[in-house]
Amino acid sequence: MRSILRVVPLLVLLLALSVALVPAAAQDMMSYSTDCSAEGYTGLFQSVEAVDALTVKFTLCAPDPAFPAKVAFSAFSIQSSDYLEATGGGGDLVTNPVGTGPYKLERWDQGNEMVLTRNEDYWGTPAIESTVIFRWNAEATARLLELQSGNIDGMDNVAPGDFAVVEADPNLALYKRGGTNIFYLGMNNWFEPFDKLEVRQAIAYAIDRQRIVDNFYPAGSSAATQFMPPSIFGFTGEVKPLDDGMTADEKLAKAAELLDAAGYPAGDDGTRFTVTLNYRDVVRSYLPTPGTVAQDIQAQLAQLGIVVNIEVMESGAFLDASDAGELAFYMLGWGADYPDATNFLDFHFGEGSSDQFGNHFPEITEPLKEAASLADSAARYQIYIQANEAIRDLVPMVPVAHGGNAAAFQARIAGAYASDIGAEQFALMEDPDDDNIVWMQNAEPIGLYCADETDGETLRACEQINESLLAYEIGTARPVARLATDWSANEDLTEWTFTLREGVKFTDGSDLDANDVVMSFVAQWDAASPLHVGRDGNFTYWSGLFGGFMNAPASGE
Repeated sequence: MRSILRVVPLLVLLLALSVALVPAAAQDMMSYSTDCSAEGYTGLFQSVEAVDALTVKFTLCAPDPAFPAKVAFSAFSIQSSDYLEATGGGGDLVTNPVGTGPYKLERWDQGNEMVLTRNEDYWGTPAIESTVIFRWNAEATARLLELQSGNIDGMDNVAPGDFAVVEADPNLALYKRGGTNIFYLGMNNWFEPFDKLEVRQAIAYAIDRQRIVDNFYPAGSSAATQFMPPSIFGFTGEVKPLDDGMTADEKLAKAAELLDAAGYPAGDDGTRFTVTLNYRDVVRSYLPTPGTVAQDIQAQLAQLGIVVNIEVMESGAFLDASDAGELAFYMLGWGADYPDATNFLDFHFGEGSSDQFGNHFPEITEPLKEAASLADSAARYQIYIQANEAIRDLVPMVPVAHGGNAAAFQARIAGAYASDIGAEQFALMEDPDDDNIVWMQNAEPIGLYCADETDGETLRACEQINESLLAYEIGTARPVARLATDWSANEDLTEWTFTLREGVKFTDGSDLDANDVVMSFVAQWDAASPLHVGRDGNFTYWSGLFGGFMNAPASGE
């Protein structure tokens, strides 16, 4: 085990192994560290330290210009260290959270609705309405009917054909979002036939992206040419798709040629091979009509002799399976959490990313690691050209579309808006007719400990209850103060220091201090911690944005 410096409560001391105890400072401030050069360690974190009750210092193994944007994300919200220990890092932490946000969980009637009530001890401006009610329905038409009937105050993801319906109704208001997302076809190279580069490239040539956008996406959408939307830093217009400038017939001919070369010639009946395409029947801004898109992909690949069997999965099980690398061919997507390439590229293709595409490619991971550690944006951009070329050529997935989308509200709701990153703050909204906001989204939250979740509907619910060190400014997604009032970095961006806001209380009555911040981060970072539990224990955002875990078990253990 790597050398770790800790001053922690008795429970963690008893369960941790090979731990060096540091003399306690005032108030028993915590400090955790590891050796960046330790064999097998691939993480970005070197240490996290409670300097004093209201000061936290992070030391990184390499510069990270996106660090403030990352720690503003809801996956890194600050938990009560007392509650983390009391729940053992799971259990009630997932279903009955304690937070510092403007709302607290009153009741979660699973399968029906989630009720949040105003946090009367909130440190900031109190929520305008006393109650927020989350409901869900997978069908956009059903959500719109609920809105039109007045049963709900707002809904997510208006169907592509209903934009005009909402805009024509004087009682409703449409709030459009930019297409800061990506819908892609994932292919895992652990499975045949996707272990063959020629097969993955053939599918990239065969998929008519523009046809899918034209037929199944609303206005404001666009066919994707690379994994990131053009509005995100790291998009490189110089990198053209494999099929750039080719006609439809030329694309199919090239795809057939590649499949022949891969050893999959067409049989007497025209069939080359059969695959299963998995997806979840949940509407997303990046995929407004999942079932019809799946059928269109099935029809497009049939032209090549590829038989596609479509299999729908429950949303949570689907996400867990894709993250674990258990799906060979699937439809998935991503919406921006913060406006930087690391959120799209590093999370999906970086060294510490999940197994969803199978084995990682050093041609992709190495430039991403280099680009993420540079402070100079011009130098980073040049390296992203290299990374995007490698993603295009090695085809771990096929980027398909950037989906324009919108939320809709009753016109009377003051302060209503749609966040480009799906982080609407309902505490800012007011219904003059009653004392609540009723919101209907596409799916039920999976769990409310969002350190161990990646689902957009889940994250939105967490963001009403929990808060991170920083937040995203509405309209720009620029990091701004939240639980930390200010922050600074050294010249090479390897040391980041945050000053916490005074007088903040969790809804269990405990006071926020630097130890809560340290424990919140270490529960994710340290795979040997007894608090590294969560809902399924993947902590996918951590590995995707901060690299490997401390004390991660060796491969095969």
